[in-house]
Amino acid sequence: MTVIERQLGIPRSTLSGWFKSVEISKEQKILLEKNKQDGWAKARIRAVEVHHEKKTLRLLEARQAALVSLDKIVLTDEVLDLAFAMLYFGEGAKNNATSLSSSDPNILRFVITVLKRNYNIEPDSIRCDLHLRMDQDDEILKSYWSTELNLPITCFKYVVHDKRSINKPTYDHYKGVCVVGVGSIAIQRKLIFLYTLFCKKVELLNMGA
Repeated sequence: MTVIERQLGIPRSTLSGWFKSVEISKEQKILLEKNKQDGWAKARIRAVEVHHEKKTLRLLEARQAALVSLDKIVLTDEVLDLAFAMLYFGEGAKNNATSLSSSDPNILRFVITVLKRNYNIEPDSIRCDLHLRMDQDDEILKSYWSTELNLPITCFKYVVHDKRSINKPTYDHYKGVCVVGVGSIAIQRKLIFLYTLFCKKVELLNMGA
């Protein structure tokens, strides 16, 4: 009835009157039920497609907004230092070591770039440690991170495996966590002061608004 209503534009109340006395055979009932199930299946597939389309559109809008913001930023050494400091605020070690860990090579490449550019750190002075799951191979992952970060394999000193991951298969895309560090504690001290003072400066702007 729904199909007839949609295709011919006849109100359902009228159709109900027309078909009130129509007898439907068992085979016809089976066919109608199958058509209904097929319709639901198609509706679910279309709903998933629409969801993906909307998500793709939102991602494109977010990327465009990010590009607009990025286009207004001048990448001076000071801006790089501030970005490094804020990243260190969230991911950096707060003990007696200037080090930062991440599973994202993009973040660590940024860190290494700033260390080289702003602090004259040579690649062979950078130490890298790996935190892996039990089923991950040390040498394969050292080679992966060495290539991704464009650092000599000799920079990779220490590997630890998480015993909690025993008998738990690792996804192929997960390459462990890499810790990038340098011997200078002075860099860490500057970064901590920089992000602390910057946050206070922004707070004062808010108070004055």
